[in-house]
This record gives sequence, structure tokens and C-alpha cells, in this order.
Amino acid sequence: MTTEQSDATDGGRRPDPATDGGTRTAAGDPSERATATDGIIASASGKDEPAGDAGEFSAAGGSPAAATGGTAAGKIGGGEVAADHSESGGTAARKTGETAATAGKSGKGEAGGKDATAGGTEKADPWAAFGPAPDPVVTRPRRAVRAVGRFLVHQWTLATLASLALAVLLTWPTLRYPLYTLPQDYWDPSLQSWQMAWSGHILLTDPAHLWQSNTFFPEKWSFAFSDTLLGYAPAGMLGHGPEAAVLRYNIVFVLAHALATLGAYALARQLGAGRIGGAVAGVGYTYAPWLLAQAGHLHIVSNGGIPLALAMLARGHGWSLRYGYRPHRRHAGWAYAGWLVAAWQLSLGFGIGLPFAYLLAGIVLVSAVIWFARRWLVRPVKRPFGVRLLVADLVGGALFATVGGLLAVPYFKVAELHPNAARTIGDIAIYSPPASGFFTAPAESRIWGGLHEGARATLPWHPEMTLLPGFVLYALAVGGLFFSVWRLRHRLLLLAGVLATMALAMGTRFFGGALTYVPLFEHLPGWNGLRTPGRMMLWTTLLLGLLAAGAVTAFAARVRELAAERVPPWPGPWLRLATLLPLLLVIVEGLNSTPHPVVPQQPAAMRTVDGPMLVLPSSQNLDQPVMLWSTSRFQDMVNGGSGFTPDTLARVREVTLAFPDTASVEYLRGLGVRNVVVLRDQLAGSPWERVVDNPVDGLGITREEVGSAVVYRL
Repeated sequence: MTTEQSDATDGGRRPDPATDGGTRTAAGDPSERATATDGIIASASGKDEPAGDAGEFSAAGGSPAAATGGTAAGKIGGGEVAADHSESGGTAARKTGETAATAGKSGKGEAGGKDATAGGTEKADPWAAFGPAPDPVVTRPRRAVRAVGRFLVHQWTLATLASLALAVLLTWPTLRYPLYTLPQDYWDPSLQSWQMAWSGHILLTDPAHLWQSNTFFPEKWSFAFSDTLLGYAPAGMLGHGPEAAVLRYNIVFVLAHALATLGAYALARQLGAGRIGGAVAGVGYTYAPWLLAQAGHLHIVSNGGIPLALAMLARGHGWSLRYGYRPHRRHAGWAYAGWLVAAWQLSLGFGIGLPFAYLLAGIVLVSAVIWFARRWLVRPVKRPFGVRLLVADLVGGALFATVGGLLAVPYFKVAELHPNAARTIGDIAIYSPPASGFFTAPAESRIWGGLHEGARATLPWHPEMTLLPGFVLYALAVGGLFFSVWRLRHRLLLLAGVLATMALAMGTRFFGGALTYVPLFEHLPGWNGLRTPGRMMLWTTLLLGLLAAGAVTAFAARVRELAAERVPPWPGPWLRLATLLPLLLVIVEGLNSTPHPVVPQQPAAMRTVDGPMLVLPSSQNLDQPVMLWSTSRFQDMVNGGSGFTPDTLARVREVTLAFPDTASVEYLRGLGVRNVVVLRDQLAGSPWERVVDNPVDGLGITREEVGSAVVYRL
């Protein structure tokens, strides 16, 4: 018999004051019986008290009806006496009985009794001193303050703030001089700064010409020559010019890291990991050493939508890796949100978005098969799903597919117009890393960069072949195979995913890729555009993080058990502090030494010369800052840098080696070029080093000095 049961039983055997009072009242004046009955009526009308409360009050020694009635009367009537007497189940009834008895002794009924209100001689209730103080009235400002306080200490508020703080610290010094520097180098980041600026500018001014950018003139569909970062277009609508573009890039770069941490944390938590385990998964996914080599590729760093969308979809479907399917936790709104985030992630680029799209398609297919098999074949039991959730999946999936289809159209156009843009198995082989790459860190790793210099020297193309996710993450994931909150079959599935994605990341190095990368390259639409297999390491890192989260969660649970068993419990705080050690080690291994070079200053001619124009010297790397400089006016230009070089641009670079001469001037005029800008400070060591010394006589063109540049008007 429990304590509560014993109390309730004793209360039933002992003389109950409330019962006695009720008996006396029933035998007394009818008006007193009405008073006792009012308490029961109030109890029946009070809907704020759950049914369990009546049982608790009954166990305390009073009747449930009287206890609930006293409480409800205090809530509804607001009377101080009723509120004071609601503490004990039978107090109100007992007081009523005592009042009736007193009236009987004095020989006065209610009708003949002294009117306390009329006579003004009301006597203070001696029992009021033993009652609780009335509840304070909570004002609207105080409620607002409490709501804000609850919001600030909420798990997801703290997780968001921690993700932002870590992003600022672990990407430092990105925000030290955000107007003048870019992380890693100023080539690809300049291109991506221009991409965000262009998408924001053109969507505000002429959305119909989104894919016909101002670069690579006179080529069509030039905005689709590389991943577009189109999902960042709203940010591109803020600010104007190169400095704003650089600032925008740096801010988005930091926010992308924060979103990745928060997204992986949310996924691990939804799957059943604890808070520290989720933090390990989030930090390990975002700041894995191999990703430090991708600091100049914002479309690769911007991967937070992947785990966040998966977490939202799992939440909407009431599914957890640790607890399985829980129908009562379904929520169609989260499913809609998950599909929207997935579509936004896809809009950032197909480099990592395409494998994500195929993964989602695979998850939907496998889940549907398992669902119907369990529902109708294996265990024919009712497994509720719901019309709302089905509609959310149909609508959300259609939206995701529509976004993917619309974004794919320009890329198919580019592939049709530029056959030289197609990748071959030979191109894939160039970027396929050996197995040693999984244990080699890039030079940007503060911890391992210097120690792995010799190992990097053996890699043919180390920027895409240094794929170390972190030795700490490896160790935690291996521990998670033996000690984890995940079930054994789930651990084995996660391990299988790790090995499969590693094999894909090796490209043609894994037995020629005959059973891994090559079939996907040949048969999956769009897969032949992915030339760097090593970026599949993103999925390996996520799966390793989930294995590690399971181990850390089990470790934290065991520490709590040990701390609770300690007598005295003084080692408890130190044991709990030990659970933070895996997180701290993962953070330390993610420290960077990424260079942040100063962006070349925009020449004055880029703010005054009209297009169509050509800027010399021209090359893949030199043209990317030129694209950034064009954000002042977005004038048409022949220059451009992307994943491939169009034939027209290659021909222009070849013809203008002797510029200005008759052949080059006529060719440029035929393309529609009106001005040529030669940058003096970039000519040294380039094939155009002596063009400024060539005469212009008889060519029908003019030449003028504009700052440090020479402008030829054709």
C-alpha cells in the first residue's frame, strides 16, 4: 500500500471534520444546507481542475467534492474566505457546521441573528490566520516579462544563441574586417559574393532575366554556369556595390555555420539523443577538419538545411530513431516546414543538393514500402497516419519536386549549348581521393594542419582530398558501436551508411568505382555534373556524428546514475562536468587557421565605363574579382569565372593576346563589345603584359587613362 493509499484509507476511517460539518449542516438550518450544496455545485462547474486533483485532495483527508468545490469557488467567486478554506478538503464544510452550531447555542437562527453588516460589528475570523495568503494578481506586464523569461531560457533559444556564438568564434577572424577580407582566398568567394548580389538585384529590377547574367557576355543562361546560391537572394537585396557584397558574404558565411550546427543538433535531438550528444553531433558536423578546406565554397558550407529539414520531417511524422513511430506526436505543420526547408536547401545549389534530393526520394520510397508491409502483410494492425499528414507530404513533396525541376531547366540548357561543360569519368578520377585522405587534415586545420603536411604532399589534389572528419569523432563513433542509446540494428545501419558514403567519396579509387560512383554517374540524372566525389564526406560526417551522439548520450545517462548513487553526492558535479569533455574535444579539433586575404580594391573605371566591356588580363581566377567589382552597375562584360570556360570566352582570351590590333578589335566589335579596360597593376607576368605599349593608330579606337586603368573605346 502506497503512502497516498494509506492516507486515503485513514481518511476514510477517521472521523472526517468535513463529514461531521456536513452532517451538522444537514440537520440544521436549510440555508446552511444550501451553503454546503453550493460548494458541490461549484465543484461540478469548475473546469479548471483536473480529475486527478480531487483524488489528491481526498487523500489529504477531505471529500473530493468539497475540496474541488472550495477551489472552484475561490477561482470563480474570488472571495477571500472561500480561497482560504480551499486548502483542506473539509474546512469550508466544517466552518459552516460550526457556524450553525454556534447559532443554535445562542438561541438565534439566521433570521433572528444579529446582522453583522447592518450593525457594523463583524468579528474577525480567528481561523483566517491559518489560511494561505490569496494569490497575487498577475498584471499583464508581469505576464509578458515571465513569457520573455521562459523564451530566453528555452532549450531552442539557448541552442540558437550557442550556435551563433560558436559560429563567430570558430570562423574568426571572418567578422574582424568583414568589409575588406574574405575567408581562404578572394577568388571563389568573390564569385559567390557576386552571385548573391546579382540574384538580389535582378529579382528587384527584372526577374525575367534572372538566368541571363551580366557576365560571360554574350552567352545565354550564364547564371547557371555554376551553383547559384539562389536561396540567398533576399540577402542580396540589401546593400549595393562590392563592399556590401563582401560584407554580405561574410555574414552569410558565419550564419551558414550556425545553421549547420543548429540543424544537426535538432536532428540528433529528434532522433533521441540527449542535449550534450546533440551538441557533439552539431559541432562535429559543422566544424569537421575536412570542411575547413571548403571555406572558400559557400555552397558547400551552406549545408544546415539538410539536417534541419530531416529533423522537421521526422518530427512531423512522429518518428524517432530511439523510440520508433509515435502516432500521437504527428504534426502536419512540421512536415510542411521540413519540405520548405528542403526546397530552400536545394535552391542553394545542386553540388550538395542533388544527393540530398535523391536521399529524400529514397527515404520516401523505403518508408512507404515498410509502412504498407507492416500495415497489411507482416503485422496487419492499424497504424494511424492521418489525412492532414498525407496532404502535407503530397503538397510538400510536390513543392520540392517543382523547385528542383525549375532549377534544373537552366542547367539542362547549359549542357545543351556547351558540350564542353559535361564531365567525364576521367574528370572524376582526377578528384577521387585515396583511402589515406580520410585520415589527412587540410592545411587550414589549426591542430592537424602542420602535422599532416607530408601526408598532403602525397595527394594529387589535396584541397578536395583531405577528408579527415576528426579523430575525436572517429573515436566517439567507434565507441557508439558498443555503448549507445541506439538499438543494435540502428547502430549497424548507421555504420553501413558511413562505409557506403566513404566508398562514394572515393569516386573511382574504390575498385574503379564500378559498383559505387560509376553507376550513379551513368544512370542518375544530373549526377554526371558532380566532379568532386570527396564532398560526399558530408554525409559520412553526419552519420558519424549521430553514432557519436548515441555514445555521448549513454555516457551522460550513466554519469547521472552514478552521481545519484553517491553518498555524499559531492563528486556529482565533477562527474557531470566530465560529460562535456567529448564536446570540448570536438570543438578544439575544429579550430581553424584559415587565411583571410584582403579583397583587391575596385578600380575607378569599373564605376564609370559602360558595357558591354572586356577587362584584361583575363583568366579563371582574375575574372572572379572583376565579377565582384561589377556589382556597382552590373554592366555586361565578357569576363567570368565558373566551373568551365565557354568557347567564346576562351576565344576572346586567345584573340586579345595582341590587343590592340586589327584582328582583336574586329572580333570584339563583332561580339558587341564597346569598351576594353586594361588593369595596369595586374599585367605583370600575364600574357597581356605589353598591350598598353601597342599603338592604336589606324584602328578607329580611342584610349584614355582612368585611374590605374587604361580604357579603350571601340
